[in-house]
Amino acid sequence: MKRRAFITLLGTAAAWPLAARAQQAMPVVGFLSSRSPGQSAGVVAAFRDGLAEAGFIEGKNVAIDFRFAEGHLERLPTLAIGLVRRGVAVIFTGGGDVPAMVAKGATSTIPIVFVTGFDPVKSGLVTSLNRPGGNLTGATVIAGQLVAKRLGLLHELVPSARLVAVLLNPNDPNAEADVADAQVAARALGQQIELLPAGSEQELEVAFTSFSRLKADALLLEPDPLFTDLRNKIVALVERQRILAIYYAREYTAAGGLLSYGASFTDLYRQGGVYVGRILKGAKAADLPVVQPTKFELVINLKTAKALGLDVPSTLLARADEVIE
Repeated sequence: MKRRAFITLLGTAAAWPLAARAQQAMPVVGFLSSRSPGQSAGVVAAFRDGLAEAGFIEGKNVAIDFRFAEGHLERLPTLAIGLVRRGVAVIFTGGGDVPAMVAKGATSTIPIVFVTGFDPVKSGLVTSLNRPGGNLTGATVIAGQLVAKRLGLLHELVPSARLVAVLLNPNDPNAEADVADAQVAARALGQQIELLPAGSEQELEVAFTSFSRLKADALLLEPDPLFTDLRNKIVALVERQRILAIYYAREYTAAGGLLSYGASFTDLYRQGGVYVGRILKGAKAADLPVVQPTKFELVINLKTAKALGLDVPSTLLARADEVIE
């Protein structure tokens, strides 16, 4: 679902009157995600760890109301309205910038803590990273900015790769800037970039058919919540065509992908939990700077490399944070 389609929905959400908060024995935190419970198990555990660091244990002195859209972005406004009408103390959003945008459209008074892989200033979530203003803050990886590093790792693994296909979601407002970064980085490495757009699950098959016709040497996956939700299908399509691919998150290599490099989202969700705890103690979202990652993960799947007939350089293995065998 394209973001512009949310304008009407957000207007509807904002029109709902804010329900009077019930006097509760413990505060309730709303957890709004575009993903499914199964896909979110690891980051939910990290979020709970962050809450615990701040002194809040679920069921003891805080309750969590989980609302998962399970990949159906059109459900998010209704889920957000439900949290607002319940009068939760804080809303946490994960699974991209759309849940945060929807939550922002639903309330201007309830504090919102987000975790996103996009630039929250460009998205309009906050006015600046250091002084967010308003009722939102959180953590961001700005994942697209790591594209040069990923192309460099791919070049180190397969120096002969010259034509690199880039799988991206054309509905992502950050796609144009990310592609520009990829083209600059590719030129520096003597590579060429070819775009493969896929804005839905149905379009993935078409994109991979195009990859076959291109005779590209490798594939770079651009960050997008849609792709994260469909990671098992993407990895299966890559395996079927024996494609050399690099991803932006560990979840892909854990599912059988070859190589991934990116920020630790579990660490970002932990930080999100810490921020929620601080707000429950009285801190204002407007005063909490948006956190950027300090922990990055290089993960190599040796089993997949061997299946592709690749010898991973020892220098690359030595730098890996995790090697899956």
